[in-house]
Amino acid sequence: MTEETGAKQQLFLFEHDAGRLELLIRIVYWILIGIVAWIYGIIACICLIIQWFHILILGRRNESLSNIAKGYLEYLVHVMSYVYIMSDKRPDIMPVSVRVYEEFS
Repeated sequence: MTEETGAKQQLFLFEHDAGRLELLIRIVYWILIGIVAWIYGIIACICLIIQWFHILILGRRNESLSNIAKGYLEYLVHVMSYVYIMSDKRPDIMPVSVRVYEEFS
């Protein structure tokens, strides 16, 4: 959801048309996204370990450490539809600010 317009975009929609050229470009993007996700994942894992000790010692969570883990999960969801060949819309390689919501019916 973008805060300026309040627009929502569903991430995992079926798209009938697919570009052959985009399929080749996707391989390079997979590698770049994989490297970024791997590094970000290591940082998030370290933050989670520190967060665990922080909770154990102080009995409360650290917001900064939590935001890093949250950002990592949002990044994964943001790139997932492209990585799993559900969409030809290329996401940014570097993490961007996105928000993930769960809708209950």
